[in-house]
Amino acid sequence: MTAEASTAEETAGPGGARAAFPRHARPPRWPISVLRTARPRQWPKNLLVFAAPLAGATWGRPHGAVYALVAAVAFGCASVAVYFINDVVDAERDRRHPRKRYRPVAAGDLPKSHAVVIGVLCAAVGLAAGVAVSVPWLTVAVGAYLGLSFLYSFVLKHIPVIELIFVASGFLLRVLGGAAATHVPPSGWFLLVCSLGAFGVAIAKRYTELAGLGPAAVRHRPALRWYRPAWLLAAQWLVGAAMIASYVAWAAGEHTDARPWHLISAIPLAAALVRFAMLTARHTAAPVEDLLTRNGLMLTCELTWLALFVTGLQA
Repeated sequence: MTAEASTAEETAGPGGARAAFPRHARPPRWPISVLRTARPRQWPKNLLVFAAPLAGATWGRPHGAVYALVAAVAFGCASVAVYFINDVVDAERDRRHPRKRYRPVAAGDLPKSHAVVIGVLCAAVGLAAGVAVSVPWLTVAVGAYLGLSFLYSFVLKHIPVIELIFVASGFLLRVLGGAAATHVPPSGWFLLVCSLGAFGVAIAKRYTELAGLGPAAVRHRPALRWYRPAWLLAAQWLVGAAMIASYVAWAAGEHTDARPWHLISAIPLAAALVRFAMLTARHTAAPVEDLLTRNGLMLTCELTWLALFVTGLQA
């Protein structure tokens, strides 16, 4: 939370649901509100479209890197569309959240009508990308992502466990979209690793919400009433163990000089998952993305894994 945001005061309007803030706490310009709603810090997730080519050590087709980049842009636009529409749907609930109430739509800095128009335009661009490069399966993947995301926003977010699966599916669809764009078919073990990793992140998100907000968490996300912190932590450890086992099975199945390097890379990957679980258990209110990218030891484990993985590709 910024210094300006921390000085803002929430006041109830005529209906008791409207939050008003001092002028100095609001973004000075409309473009800044749009950019904040687009969540640039979340954009690196779309690099998952490069996962299949990276794991396969091939671009799969002529100009495959360009096709992968188009897939990243497509999912980037689609995810931005989801953020705008989701903020419109959740505006009233966000106004009662200690951190989300400063989102531009909830704070009244970005009109809902503007957010809806921008969301629709971004969704159209995301869907059109696959058509523009003649990759229909990319359009299918982006369409599935949008459909599942909007279904989640309106209905599925209130169904325990199911909502976790749908959050994780967004990560997996990025991987599949990149594979479709580059014509690099991912292996079953590789897809399982990606699925378990995404599921583990979704579980960690719910734990940090539940532990960080305490009894108030249920008001902001009703599905949390069905979860228990100890269960979520145990599930995170189990999913992490299954992910490492799947990763080792994938690495062992390789028939190139990369196999020993990728088997060794399982060690720093396991260390990263252990560190991630430890950071999650601290009852922090920090976003999960910060736990993955702003802890020194965590970054060391991640970069060590990446170095060994890339070395294997070049062996």
